[in-house]
Amino acid sequence: GWSSCTCGMICKRMIPPRSTMKLALQRNLSGGIHFPHSRIPAKSQAQRFTLSLFDKLWEQYRQRVSYVRVYEDIVAKHQASFVNDHVAFRTIQTQSPSMGIASIGRIFEALGYRAKECYQFEDKHLNAIYFQHPEPLFPKIFVSEIRVYELSEKNRNRILKSVSSHKSLLTDGLLQSIHNLHTTRSTSLDSLLERTLNCLQVVPWALPTLEDVQAVNEESQYAAWVLVHGNNVNHFTALINSHKVDSLNDIEKTAKALASAGVPMKDDIEGERGSKLRQTATEAVTIDVPVIWQGKVINCNWKYAYFELAQRDSFTDEAGKSYRYEGFMSHQATNLFEMTKGK
Repeated sequence: GWSSCTCGMICKRMIPPRSTMKLALQRNLSGGIHFPHSRIPAKSQAQRFTLSLFDKLWEQYRQRVSYVRVYEDIVAKHQASFVNDHVAFRTIQTQSPSMGIASIGRIFEALGYRAKECYQFEDKHLNAIYFQHPEPLFPKIFVSEIRVYELSEKNRNRILKSVSSHKSLLTDGLLQSIHNLHTTRSTSLDSLLERTLNCLQVVPWALPTLEDVQAVNEESQYAAWVLVHGNNVNHFTALINSHKVDSLNDIEKTAKALASAGVPMKDDIEGERGSKLRQTATEAVTIDVPVIWQGKVINCNWKYAYFELAQRDSFTDEAGKSYRYEGFMSHQATNLFEMTKGK
């Protein structure tokens, strides 16, 4: 039943968890647009595993973020195609327990990704690294972390208390098994995929209290987000350049199509026309998250994720060489971090 709480949001008592869906590694040959990574060519067992991991992450993400399904319908209506430009994750940086970018990055490094660039967002106390795969169609991975030691003492202690029960699901043995996909044929791919997904989708600490989450949120909505969502996907980003139809060949047309379909969009587009990276996004959806309130487990509404669009046109450098920029612009990304801030 429903219950009121002090957060000023609608909360309800926690309902029993849904039964876990059976995971299957085989790429869905009839998946179409709902399994976008399954259509990317794979040259090895490790690459097939990586693409299946992305499709399983996409599956949960599109169920939670309804705007993604609207985008899929628009792409299908225009007879377009799409690939994802990048997938973003958020983490908390602490020494004890040991957490941060490495808790996500090591999974993808074991799958063949390598760190390309790092970024700092001083006003938000954040670091970030983006990882890239040798295969250009594989989405980039953007992982950020909050420098907890820079926050106020009270909120630092609240965060450390909340994550004190942290138990990493990413073991040395799991990393070894993931890495071995490059050289050894595995007979337990379903189990390996499920264990890897759990590292990203299961919150690895006990439920935080609503009081702690609210207090941390006053100083850092990013840190509060991680407390309730863990290392879940923060957003996927579709690449405008992959649409390959005139009707959706720039970010303005695609954003307008989404808005016309009733999707609430960010007020503006990051990056001027002709710049090497342009970005915009839907507003973030709100989902139920379990927290502790007055000694009981309840579900409370909290901002979760948005769906981003990115356009990367060819760019000519000072030497006259034409190329496509694959990195990120700090001043644009800092505005996108705000998309999960409550209004």
